[in-house]
Amino acid sequence: MSISTTGVLARAEPAAERPPRKTPTWRRFDLRRWISPVVLVAVWQIASGTGLLPPDKLSSPWTVLQAGVEVARSGELGDAFAVSLGRVGAGFAIGAIVGVLLGIVSGLSRWGEALVDPPVQMLRTLPFLGLIPLFILWFGIGEETKIVLVALGVAFPLYLNVHSGIRGADPNLVEASRALGFSRAERLWHVILPGALPQALVGLRQSLGLAWLALIVGETVNADAGVGYLINNAREFLRTDVVVVGLILYALLGLVTDALVRLLERKVLRWRTR
Repeated sequence: MSISTTGVLARAEPAAERPPRKTPTWRRFDLRRWISPVVLVAVWQIASGTGLLPPDKLSSPWTVLQAGVEVARSGELGDAFAVSLGRVGAGFAIGAIVGVLLGIVSGLSRWGEALVDPPVQMLRTLPFLGLIPLFILWFGIGEETKIVLVALGVAFPLYLNVHSGIRGADPNLVEASRALGFSRAERLWHVILPGALPQALVGLRQSLGLAWLALIVGETVNADAGVGYLINNAREFLRTDVVVVGLILYALLGLVTDALVRLLERKVLRWRTR
């Protein structure tokens, strides 16, 4: 018995023409991820309402919400947010440029790695709190110290991931580009840097998280404005509700910036197989 190729193709064609299934809305937004946060907030409220969690240790969620509305209406929260966002923006711009450039130099050249990598590896292991006294001596107690702390937090993850991405470029693609007559600049632009982009975006996500962490350190140690100053001032008056409001704002800013990078990943890495 013979099998007709035409018949097989005729049966296969309708399946190939089927439109792709739409992802259900609940899967796209993944509402399951909200279960544990909602449960934690409910447990927190119950513990506060029953007295298991004293208000001088941690205010209840309802009290925190009221405090958030209060500082937002007074304008304190908006002013603090604007100052902190400006510091992160300036520090991120400086740190990103330095980290990417050093990563490219170290990744593309053995001499570059030998000269750049040792001091970077030594500096990235230093704690932020240990650097603050030195930065105050160098830059004073103004904005420069906070911006430099953020820049350091941004530069190191980007450097490591850009370096790793360049060194992890597919050797077969690099060899193929040589065979096709690509110049060194063309190989860098068309093969090596696009191959390093996924790893660099991972570094970008890490850098943004560390940028907010570095800002918290800088603003709570020495600041007269910003979210960290708001938290520090509230601590002096035992306002744990305002302290939690500031921490929640930091967390939301970190989540928003991370979501923006993930959106960027989906846009620029469409070529990746999912």
